Amino acid sequence: MMKVLSGVIALVLFVFVLFPSGAEAGTVKNTINLFLNNGVMTVGADIAQEDITDFYFTYDSSTNPPFFQRYRFYEDNGAHWFYHEKREGRHWPLREKDITVSGSVKLTDEQWAAFFDLVKGGKVEKRKEHTESGGRGPWLFLYWKGDRGKYQEFAFSSWGAQKAFEEYCIKLKDAQ
Repeated sequence: MMKVLSGVIALVLFVFVLFPSGAEAGTVKNTINLFLNNGVMTVGADIAQEDITDFYFTYDSSTNPPFFQRYRFYEDNGAHWFYHEKREGRHWPLREKDITVSGSVKLTDEQWAAFFDLVKGGKVEKRKEHTESGGRGPWLFLYWKGDRGKYQEFAFSSWGAQKAFEEYCIKLKDAQ
């Protein structure tokens, strides 16, 4: 009982030192959830829809020919956007000058809600280095209010959720 009480006291002090009285309630809640969940957050339970500021989904392969596809959902001045880009070339790594198809779409509230439904249930944890894997991805990052630059690596709740997300991105891209 004493350990639990001392842990709660430490958490309260931690929150008040890091977040003075002007802190947003969502930021305090997210910090407490990080502490209680050992650094793993669930989208929809610990990270609310209104807290998401940016999401990246990137395939980057050095195969011959190399392949690069990025989908991005983000907030800018209160509006929500979808961005996509495809890079093609006969060299690796592919760079911005190799972009062959790209575009942006301002999302409706319904489209933003559909995006959120697809990432809901996914997990966000502390970023890790992946230098040993050399894989093509997808590399997934979710940025949210209160992440303080560390907890951004995303994983879908299931393979089916990831495939549905990719299909949704293709639908948005093709509707341009």
